[in-house]
Amino acid sequence: MLRPIRTLAAAAAALALVSACNSAAKSTSSPSGTSAGTGAGATRGVSGTSVKVGGIVSMTSASGYSKKDTDLGAKARYLRANAEGGVNGRKIDYTGAEDDGQDPAKNLAAARKLVQQDKVFAVSPMSSVTFSGADFLEQQQVPTFGWGTTPAFCGPKFIYGFNGCLVPTPGGTLNQTWPEGIAQVLGGAKGKSVAVIANDSDAGKFGVRTFSQGFASAGFTVSYAKASVPGTAVPSDWSAYVKDLLSSNGGKAPDAVVSVMQTPNNIGLFTALKRAGYQGLLSDPTDYDPGLLAKDATKQALDGVYVLLQFEPFESADAKMAQFKADIKAASGGREVPLNMHMLTGYMSADLFVAIAKKAGRDLTVDSFQAAAQSFSDTGTLVGDRAEPLGQKNSFGCGALVQLKNGAYEVSVPFACHAPIPFK
Repeated sequence: MLRPIRTLAAAAAALALVSACNSAAKSTSSPSGTSAGTGAGATRGVSGTSVKVGGIVSMTSASGYSKKDTDLGAKARYLRANAEGGVNGRKIDYTGAEDDGQDPAKNLAAARKLVQQDKVFAVSPMSSVTFSGADFLEQQQVPTFGWGTTPAFCGPKFIYGFNGCLVPTPGGTLNQTWPEGIAQVLGGAKGKSVAVIANDSDAGKFGVRTFSQGFASAGFTVSYAKASVPGTAVPSDWSAYVKDLLSSNGGKAPDAVVSVMQTPNNIGLFTALKRAGYQGLLSDPTDYDPGLLAKDATKQALDGVYVLLQFEPFESADAKMAQFKADIKAASGGREVPLNMHMLTGYMSADLFVAIAKKAGRDLTVDSFQAAAQSFSDTGTLVGDRAEPLGQKNSFGCGALVQLKNGAYEVSVPFACHAPIPFK
């Protein structure tokens, strides 16, 4: 558990994780964010010297996929904030991330524990494909920050995506980085076809719906769009999926196959497609992780794959990327560690919380925090320009494409912002 920093070195070494558990007690939080036991008018998680924040992350999962480094990324940002004096004189008391095991029941249990037992002011980061604790956190008026890949980040007043809302409801907008980036790689979208495949889950179904619309709007023919792959276990036989994909474009293979799935599924699918002789473009939004290159089999399966990023690539020479790398090194006890996208999602979730909390001023309450968020904006961050409450309905619209090539990632389409399109 990471407590307010006494020395940077001591805090950087505090990487122990808090185990997930549930609290069955009924919340006594008031609409203003106060809680019983903290004194009249007190704000949950806020003292004169600190503000308490916790996280929820899928550290483990049935498929073996892990987002554990999201926790390290958040710690890195909080460490620097505390080293710089905290937020308006308060140190950030980061309790660490609860592991929801990518399980809906555990996600809700983790949210209840953080609020009812740990009495956090905010949850940041929240990174999981299941976010069943969203309604509870919204009802308890807990500012929550994470990767906006589920519908819960689109609309609620207290839940914020670090790069906006990525799966909006009608009336919102769609980020066009992926379609525009792939069109650039293919020399244009005209006459090109794309197949979109995802897990049979809420996140997968929303992914298929949103990306299908985005690719069609960019000028592609969407020849296949299904959330058909089981979400509970990685298939041992991909032949049926490969057969459908390779005949989806009027009996021919599509020009591009984009997978809205996690790494274990992507490895299985892409390997099967290559073995079947597929020569088209392969792409996904999750496999930007140098750690994947440690195994020859994994490196071979993902070779040539274009990965969507919604932040500056690690290969960027931007000064903010240099700061991120330095912060991760400090949080790792001075060790050089392989960077991955989960670190940055945790880091940027924490960064957005810190930025809004600073704007809220010394009198930190849920009301003052929300008031600050209502007029918040900044520019030139690692995810582009940010604005709230715009980000609770729209994506910030920025991103890049990198390709795994000859055992290393190369920037194929540099980080840029694209005009979003209306979601229907």
